[in-house]
Amino acid sequence: MDRATAGTAIASGAADSTASPAAPAPLGGAGAAPVPALAEGPAADSTEPAPAEADDWADDWGTDPRAGSARPALAHADLTVVVLSPTDPMSRGQLRRMAQLARDEGVTVKWQEARQGRGAVVATLRELARPLRAADRVIVGDPFSRYVQLLLGLFGPRRVTVVDDGTATMEFASQLARGERLVRWHRRGSGRGPRELALAPVTKVARRKLAPGRNRSVEIFTSLPVEPPPGVTVTANDFAWTRARFGPPRITRGADLVGTSLVETGVVDPEEYLKVVAALAATHGATRYFAHRRESAEKLHRIAVETGLEVVRPDLPLELIARRGPVGRSIVSFPSTVVHTLPLALAGTGVKVAVVEIAPEWLRENASPRAQGFLAGVAGTATQTERLEFG
Repeated sequence: MDRATAGTAIASGAADSTASPAAPAPLGGAGAAPVPALAEGPAADSTEPAPAEADDWADDWGTDPRAGSARPALAHADLTVVVLSPTDPMSRGQLRRMAQLARDEGVTVKWQEARQGRGAVVATLRELARPLRAADRVIVGDPFSRYVQLLLGLFGPRRVTVVDDGTATMEFASQLARGERLVRWHRRGSGRGPRELALAPVTKVARRKLAPGRNRSVEIFTSLPVEPPPGVTVTANDFAWTRARFGPPRITRGADLVGTSLVETGVVDPEEYLKVVAALAATHGATRYFAHRRESAEKLHRIAVETGLEVVRPDLPLELIARRGPVGRSIVSFPSTVVHTLPLALAGTGVKVAVVEIAPEWLRENASPRAQGFLAGVAGTATQTERLEFG
């Protein structure tokens, strides 16, 4: 994508490590009012449900047209990214790194402490009101975020672009097409508790603002396989910026495992998970375990002690870590965003990516009824990966 961008991107929530690409999508057009991009946390991937909202950065800032140039050139220098900062230290750290990377590339980044008490909400709304009202286009990281939904409801933009928030993008597109409430796939029960009932009007308005209408266009910028709802434009994210900006990586002989927070979010049984990790390490000759940012220290300690794997906590999205290298000759992951994004980020390197399908017996009894089907869909649609079955 080479389009010039004037606008604001808003990012919000907790970060995700299967964390995604590195930059807001180049959107907008000449003469457009600056677009706010709403970003809630680094890359959170829906198969890695977050207690707070999370978002993945979109990729492909455009490449420098000059022959032999080693660095990409931004196609949207007028873009402003607003980070609605999460409270989790790991997420904040990863977002700080991503924010600096964006600044290094010429993007304006505004760090908004939006969750520091009730006064922070009022202050955030006051500070963002003017740029959001003036924006020709708003780029949204996490459409499931109640914070983002509130902003969209109050300041409905004329053009909306939703960029990848991990596999949550797939669920967003499906729910939008079916006219359903925007609910994260891992939520259990009816979703009609006191908090949900209180926020229902906000969600209803936001869903309308995220759907195309007579005076509103909607675009999804994604590397994931989505069925576009009627009237929604889908633009492919092929990770061109990531490949141009980093690497190629040095390839090691062994394999790398990619962790998941499915245990922490109550989907997968911890003992079953540890058994599978040990088996995968032995079978594939893995030496490193890339931890999801929400994995508990206790679980990671057990993995290191019981399997001998080196546990690595990435300080950047895994796509960037892998592209910078070193990286194993093969990467084995549970169903998550990376089984779709790593083959793109590592295209041409010879690295193979494999996805381990979640067996029904690994799930906790109280896991969401939708969990098995959703995770199977994430794995099954990853056409550039090898599929592994256990159990």
